[in-house]
Amino acid sequence: MENAALSLARGWIADARQIFVLTGAGISAESGVPTFRDALTGLWARFDPEELATEEAYRRQPALVWQWYQHRRELVSAAQPNPAHYALAALARQKSITLVTQNIDGLHQHAGSEHVVELHGNLFANKWLDGCGRCDTVPPIPGDPPHCALCGAMMRPGVVWFGEDLPRVARFRADHAAETCDLCLVVGTSGLVYPAAALPGVAKEIGARVIVVNTQPSALDETADLVLSAPAGECLPMLWQQEGA
Repeated sequence: MENAALSLARGWIADARQIFVLTGAGISAESGVPTFRDALTGLWARFDPEELATEEAYRRQPALVWQWYQHRRELVSAAQPNPAHYALAALARQKSITLVTQNIDGLHQHAGSEHVVELHGNLFANKWLDGCGRCDTVPPIPGDPPHCALCGAMMRPGVVWFGEDLPRVARFRADHAAETCDLCLVVGTSGLVYPAAALPGVAKEIGARVIVVNTQPSALDETADLVLSAPAGECLPMLWQQEGA
Protein backbone atom coordinates (compact mmCIF):
# COMPACT_ATOMS: atom_id res chain seq x y z
CA MET A 1 0.00 0.00 0.00
CA GLU A 2 1.28 3.45 -0.87
CA ASN A 3 1.16 6.18 1.75
CA ALA A 4 -0.62 8.47 -0.70
CA ALA A 5 -3.44 5.96 -1.17
CA LEU A 6 -3.78 5.45 2.59
CA SER A 7 -3.86 9.19 3.20
CA LEU A 8 -6.53 9.64 0.54
CA ALA A 9 -8.67 6.87 2.03
CA ARG A 10 -8.27 8.31 5.53
CA GLY A 11 -9.42 11.70 4.33
CA TRP A 12 -12.45 10.34 2.52
CA ILE A 13 -13.51 8.32 5.56
CA ALA A 14 -13.01 11.27 7.91
CA ASP A 15 -15.13 13.50 5.67
CA ALA A 16 -17.91 10.96 5.08
CA ARG A 17 -21.28 11.53 6.71
CA GLN A 18 -22.83 8.14 5.97
CA ILE A 19 -20.70 5.06 5.28
CA PHE A 20 -21.92 1.82 3.73
CA VAL A 21 -19.60 -1.12 4.46
CA LEU A 22 -19.90 -4.38 2.51
CA THR A 23 -17.83 -7.34 3.67
CA GLY A 24 -17.23 -10.75 2.15
CA ALA A 25 -15.35 -13.98 2.73
CA GLY A 26 -11.93 -12.36 2.57
CA ILE A 27 -12.29 -10.63 5.92
CA SER A 28 -13.21 -13.89 7.64
CA ALA A 29 -10.51 -15.87 5.84
CA GLU A 30 -8.00 -13.87 7.88
CA SER A 31 -9.59 -15.41 10.98
CA GLY A 32 -9.16 -18.90 9.57
CA VAL A 33 -12.81 -19.35 8.59
CA PRO A 34 -12.93 -21.87 5.74
CA THR A 35 -14.98 -20.93 2.70
CA PHE A 36 -17.91 -23.09 1.74
CA ARG A 37 -15.79 -25.08 -0.70
CA ASP A 38 -12.75 -25.19 1.59
CA ALA A 39 -14.88 -26.97 4.19
CA LEU A 40 -15.53 -29.81 1.73
CA THR A 41 -12.71 -31.95 3.08
CA GLY A 42 -12.42 -35.39 4.60
CA LEU A 43 -15.75 -37.21 4.58
CA TRP A 44 -17.35 -34.31 2.73
CA ALA A 45 -14.85 -34.08 -0.14
CA ARG A 46 -17.02 -36.12 -2.50
CA PHE A 47 -19.97 -33.75 -2.29
CA ASP A 48 -20.87 -30.84 -4.54
CA PRO A 49 -22.15 -27.70 -2.78
CA GLU A 50 -25.48 -27.96 -4.57
CA GLU A 51 -25.99 -31.34 -2.88
CA LEU A 52 -25.73 -29.73 0.54
CA ALA A 53 -27.11 -26.21 0.25
CA THR A 54 -30.55 -26.31 -1.35
CA GLU A 55 -34.00 -26.87 0.07
CA GLU A 56 -34.47 -29.75 -2.35
CA ALA A 57 -31.33 -31.45 -1.03
CA TYR A 58 -32.49 -30.93 2.54
CA ARG A 59 -35.89 -32.45 1.91
CA ARG A 60 -34.25 -35.38 0.17
CA GLN A 61 -31.51 -36.06 2.74
CA PRO A 62 -32.21 -33.97 5.85
CA ALA A 63 -29.86 -35.87 8.17
CA LEU A 64 -26.94 -35.57 5.74
CA VAL A 65 -27.41 -31.83 5.22
CA TRP A 66 -27.98 -31.16 8.92
CA GLN A 67 -24.77 -33.01 9.80
CA TRP A 68 -22.88 -31.02 7.17
CA TYR A 69 -23.97 -27.77 8.78
CA GLN A 70 -23.08 -29.09 12.23
CA HIS A 71 -19.64 -29.84 10.83
CA ARG A 72 -19.33 -26.30 9.49
CA ARG A 73 -20.48 -24.86 12.82
CA GLU A 74 -17.72 -26.76 14.58
CA LEU A 75 -15.13 -25.39 12.16
CA VAL A 76 -16.31 -21.80 12.39
CA SER A 77 -16.84 -21.79 16.16
CA ALA A 78 -13.08 -22.07 16.62
CA ALA A 79 -12.48 -18.79 14.76
CA GLN A 80 -12.04 -15.43 16.48
CA PRO A 81 -12.49 -11.89 15.11
CA ASN A 82 -9.37 -10.35 13.62
CA PRO A 83 -8.18 -6.71 13.66
CA ALA A 84 -10.38 -5.87 10.66
CA HIS A 85 -13.54 -6.91 12.52
CA TYR A 86 -12.52 -4.87 15.56
CA ALA A 87 -11.61 -1.89 13.39
CA LEU A 88 -15.09 -1.80 11.85
CA ALA A 89 -16.66 -1.99 15.31
CA ALA A 90 -14.49 0.99 16.31
CA LEU A 91 -15.51 2.91 13.18
CA ALA A 92 -19.18 2.52 14.10
CA ARG A 93 -18.48 4.31 17.38
CA GLN A 94 -17.06 7.27 15.47
CA LYS A 95 -19.16 7.55 12.33
CA SER A 96 -22.63 6.69 11.06
CA ILE A 97 -22.23 3.39 9.23
CA THR A 98 -24.34 0.51 7.97
CA LEU A 99 -22.40 -2.76 8.03
CA VAL A 100 -23.67 -5.30 5.50
CA THR A 101 -22.03 -8.71 5.29
CA GLN A 102 -22.24 -11.69 3.00
CA ASN A 103 -20.66 -13.80 5.73
CA ILE A 104 -22.64 -16.12 7.98
CA ASP A 105 -20.08 -16.59 10.76
CA GLY A 106 -21.17 -13.88 13.22
CA LEU A 107 -17.62 -12.57 13.69
CA HIS A 108 -18.66 -8.94 13.23
CA GLN A 109 -21.03 -9.28 16.17
CA HIS A 110 -18.38 -11.05 18.25
CA ALA A 111 -16.08 -8.06 17.64
CA GLY A 112 -18.73 -5.68 18.96
CA SER A 113 -20.52 -4.50 15.83
CA GLU A 114 -24.25 -3.94 16.33
CA HIS A 115 -27.18 -4.04 13.91
CA VAL A 116 -25.18 -6.03 11.34
CA VAL A 117 -27.13 -6.71 8.14
CA GLU A 118 -26.61 -10.40 7.35
CA LEU A 119 -27.56 -10.84 3.70
CA HIS A 120 -27.02 -14.60 3.69
CA GLY A 121 -28.27 -15.41 7.19
CA ASN A 122 -26.32 -16.78 10.13
CA LEU A 123 -24.69 -20.20 10.39
CA PHE A 124 -25.56 -20.53 14.07
CA ALA A 125 -29.24 -19.65 13.69
CA ASN A 126 -32.05 -22.07 12.94
CA LYS A 127 -35.55 -21.70 11.60
CA TRP A 128 -38.45 -23.97 10.78
CA LEU A 129 -39.18 -25.53 7.41
CA ASP A 130 -42.96 -25.55 6.80
CA GLY A 131 -43.66 -24.79 10.45
CA CYS A 132 -47.15 -24.57 11.90
CA GLY A 133 -46.62 -21.12 13.41
CA ARG A 134 -46.48 -22.48 16.94
CA CYS A 135 -43.21 -24.43 16.65
CA ASP A 136 -41.31 -22.08 18.94
CA THR A 137 -43.78 -22.55 21.79
CA VAL A 138 -42.57 -26.07 22.61
CA PRO A 139 -39.09 -27.60 22.94
CA PRO A 140 -38.10 -29.27 19.65
CA ILE A 141 -37.72 -33.04 19.51
CA PRO A 142 -33.95 -33.72 19.35
CA GLY A 143 -32.62 -35.40 16.23
CA ASP A 144 -30.74 -34.91 12.99
CA PRO A 145 -32.49 -32.56 12.40
CA PRO A 146 -34.72 -31.59 15.34
CA HIS A 147 -38.48 -31.64 14.70
CA CYS A 148 -41.37 -29.60 16.04
CA ALA A 149 -43.19 -31.50 18.79
CA LEU A 150 -46.52 -30.09 17.59
CA CYS A 151 -46.48 -30.53 13.83
CA GLY A 152 -43.34 -32.51 13.04
CA ALA A 153 -41.79 -29.77 10.91
CA MET A 154 -38.03 -29.97 10.47
CA MET A 155 -35.66 -27.36 11.82
CA ARG A 156 -33.24 -26.06 9.21
CA PRO A 157 -30.12 -23.87 9.26
CA GLY A 158 -30.86 -20.14 9.18
CA VAL A 159 -28.81 -19.47 6.06
CA VAL A 160 -29.74 -18.57 2.50
CA TRP A 161 -29.48 -21.60 0.26
CA PHE A 162 -28.90 -21.66 -3.47
CA GLY A 163 -32.04 -20.56 -5.29
CA GLU A 164 -33.53 -18.74 -2.28
CA ASP A 165 -34.26 -15.03 -2.00
CA LEU A 166 -32.34 -12.87 0.44
CA PRO A 167 -34.15 -12.04 3.70
CA ARG A 168 -36.55 -9.20 2.88
CA VAL A 169 -35.57 -6.87 5.72
CA ALA A 170 -31.85 -7.42 5.20
CA ARG A 171 -32.21 -6.73 1.47
CA PHE A 172 -34.18 -3.54 2.16
CA ARG A 173 -31.60 -2.27 4.66
CA ALA A 174 -28.71 -3.05 2.32
CA ASP A 175 -30.38 -1.33 -0.63
CA HIS A 176 -31.17 1.71 1.52
CA ALA A 177 -27.56 1.89 2.74
CA ALA A 178 -26.23 1.83 -0.82
CA GLU A 179 -28.73 4.46 -1.94
CA THR A 180 -28.05 6.93 0.89
CA CYS A 181 -24.30 6.70 1.58
CA ASP A 182 -21.60 9.12 0.52
CA LEU A 183 -18.84 6.53 0.97
CA CYS A 184 -18.90 2.81 0.21
CA LEU A 185 -16.17 0.63 1.74
CA VAL A 186 -15.94 -2.87 0.22
CA VAL A 187 -13.82 -5.36 2.16
CA GLY A 188 -12.79 -8.86 1.13
CA THR A 189 -15.42 -9.68 -1.47
CA SER A 190 -14.87 -10.98 -4.99
CA GLY A 191 -17.79 -9.00 -6.37
CA LEU A 192 -19.15 -12.09 -8.11
CA VAL A 193 -22.11 -12.99 -5.89
CA TYR A 194 -25.30 -11.12 -6.70
CA PRO A 195 -27.33 -9.24 -5.66
CA ALA A 196 -24.72 -8.10 -3.09
CA ALA A 197 -22.17 -7.42 -5.84
CA ALA A 198 -24.47 -4.81 -7.39
CA LEU A 199 -24.65 -2.64 -4.26
CA PRO A 200 -21.33 -0.75 -4.68
CA GLY A 201 -22.42 0.17 -8.20
CA VAL A 202 -25.65 1.60 -6.80
CA ALA A 203 -23.63 3.68 -4.34
CA LYS A 204 -21.37 4.87 -7.16
CA GLU A 205 -24.35 5.94 -9.26
CA ILE A 206 -25.69 8.21 -6.53
CA GLY A 207 -22.33 9.92 -6.21
CA ALA A 208 -20.66 8.01 -3.37
CA ARG A 209 -16.97 7.30 -3.40
CA VAL A 210 -16.07 3.60 -3.44
CA ILE A 211 -13.01 2.13 -1.70
CA VAL A 212 -12.14 -1.54 -2.24
CA VAL A 213 -9.86 -3.38 0.20
CA ASN A 214 -8.78 -6.81 -0.99
CA THR A 215 -5.70 -8.95 -1.30
CA GLN A 216 -6.66 -10.03 -4.83
CA PRO A 217 -8.12 -8.21 -7.84
CA SER A 218 -11.91 -8.26 -7.75
CA ALA A 219 -14.79 -7.65 -10.12
CA LEU A 220 -15.48 -4.41 -8.25
CA ASP A 221 -12.09 -2.82 -8.91
CA GLU A 222 -13.44 -1.04 -12.01
CA THR A 223 -16.24 0.46 -9.92
CA ALA A 224 -13.85 1.65 -7.21
CA ASP A 225 -12.42 5.13 -6.91
CA LEU A 226 -9.59 3.66 -4.85
CA VAL A 227 -8.27 0.09 -4.48
CA LEU A 228 -6.13 -0.85 -1.48
CA SER A 229 -4.42 -4.17 -2.20
CA ALA A 230 -3.75 -5.46 1.30
CA PRO A 231 -5.16 -7.78 3.96
CA ALA A 232 -8.10 -6.18 5.73
CA GLY A 233 -6.61 -6.88 9.14
CA GLU A 234 -3.54 -4.89 8.19
CA CYS A 235 -5.25 -2.11 6.26
CA LEU A 236 -8.44 -1.16 8.12
CA PRO A 237 -6.83 -0.32 11.48
CA MET A 238 -4.71 2.28 9.65
CA LEU A 239 -7.69 4.08 8.11
CA TRP A 240 -9.26 5.56 11.26
CA GLN A 241 -8.53 6.02 14.94
CA GLN A 242 -8.56 2.85 17.01
CA GLU A 243 -9.49 2.80 20.68
CA GLY A 244 -6.41 3.18 22.86
CA ALA A 245 -4.21 4.14 19.91
